[in-house]
Amino acid sequence: MIKKIGVLTSGGDAPGMNAAISAVIKTAAAKGIKPYVVREGYKGLVNNWIEEVDVNFASEIISRGGTVIGSARFPEFKEEEVRKIAVANLKKIGIDALVVIGGDGSYQGAEKLTNMGINCIGLPGTIDNDIVSSDYTIGFDTALNTVVRSIDAIRDTMNSHNRCAVVEIMGNDCGDLTLYAAKVTGAEVFSTKESFLTEKQIVNEVVRLAKEKKRSVIVAIAEKIYPCANELAKKIEEASKYITRATVLGHIQRGGIPSAMDRYLAISSGIFAVEKLAENLGGLYIGMSDNKLIARDIKSTLNLPKPDKSKEYNEIRTINKV
Repeated sequence: MIKKIGVLTSGGDAPGMNAAISAVIKTAAAKGIKPYVVREGYKGLVNNWIEEVDVNFASEIISRGGTVIGSARFPEFKEEEVRKIAVANLKKIGIDALVVIGGDGSYQGAEKLTNMGINCIGLPGTIDNDIVSSDYTIGFDTALNTVVRSIDAIRDTMNSHNRCAVVEIMGNDCGDLTLYAAKVTGAEVFSTKESFLTEKQIVNEVVRLAKEKKRSVIVAIAEKIYPCANELAKKIEEASKYITRATVLGHIQRGGIPSAMDRYLAISSGIFAVEKLAENLGGLYIGMSDNKLIARDIKSTLNLPKPDKSKEYNEIRTINKV
């Protein structure tokens, strides 16, 4: 029977991380296991920024955005000698197991720690929804709602003044935020890494819409696939004669109070993770598949192919271009 469990957040913050932390702490306490938090992710493991917490701490953070225990990118953790310091710190305190909340990079660290004698379980915390082995990730729903509210607000002004807007959306290498937002807001043009349109294709499509007297146009683009959203807006304006402005949503998408669905996923995942650790299992990733929580081997999750969403892209483009 394990006696002490730690929890850390790694990589980019995501709404719902605090709810997951809260669930881990409360579930551990209910099972008679002492809960600990690690501040600043894997960096905190190495620097021994580890502290015991209680259910009062858990109750105070459940609805807060971001991660109250901090997160940091720490590439040095790839080095075995660095990880040995982390393991020594955990063993000195007597922590038997660790819940890691983050993305694929975080899971790689969790897998390595498991191989070094500290059972770890990963939870999917990222707004990008880029963890293939889970239908949805903690933070995606909240971020999507932020994007949708933003596009809806921008649409009001575009409609009022007969204009076009370029909206840049986060997602790193995954276009789900852009695809889902385009679907539910009716964005006339959208482009992601998975279904890429050249700048010329975007401009030509907006020109076509201008000729059809479309009152307003939203061009939704995923981040990092064009040199500059403002420059793209200028090209659209010059060709279509729509007054066109770019809005880069940026980190507003990562913050904010987590939605009910993100809290539900986070809390359910946190409970499930502690239950698995209590069974002396490690090297696992908790994901949502067909509306059920499942535990998979971390290594297998890192090698799953990305789902093909080309049919959905084509369907929405056909509908939204009308």
